[in-house]
Amino acid sequence: MINDAVKEAWGKREGPIVLATVGSDGTPNIIYATCVSLYGNDRVVVADNYFDKTRKNIMSGSKGSVLFITDKGEAYQLKGLLEYHKSGPVFEDMKKWNPKEHPGNAAAALVVEAIYSGSKLIAP
Repeated sequence: MINDAVKEAWGKREGPIVLATVGSDGTPNIIYATCVSLYGNDRVVVADNYFDKTRKNIMSGSKGSVLFITDKGEAYQLKGLLEYHKSGPVFEDMKKWNPKEHPGNAAAALVVEAIYSGSKLIAP
């Protein structure tokens, strides 16, 4: 799902990513995240270092969206289902790259279903 062009753009992102979730009551929640990585060809992983509402939203079955901007100002938005890993391969991978000064409570993984560049759908 995450093609080579998007992986290349990910490698040139600037600043934090934005992670959006929705509460069970329909209330949106958006956070900045810097402890992030791609996992395989279909997941964006965000370390749960200090989640609160984000964790609750994921646990209630929220879908999510990740937004990032490249060094050339190109915006990419990845949308999909959210998983929450407290053990297993995704969690263990997160523990390898998450800074040691952060707790790394769990790994939130966005399973990418659609990718947009600006308003243009570039993948499923």
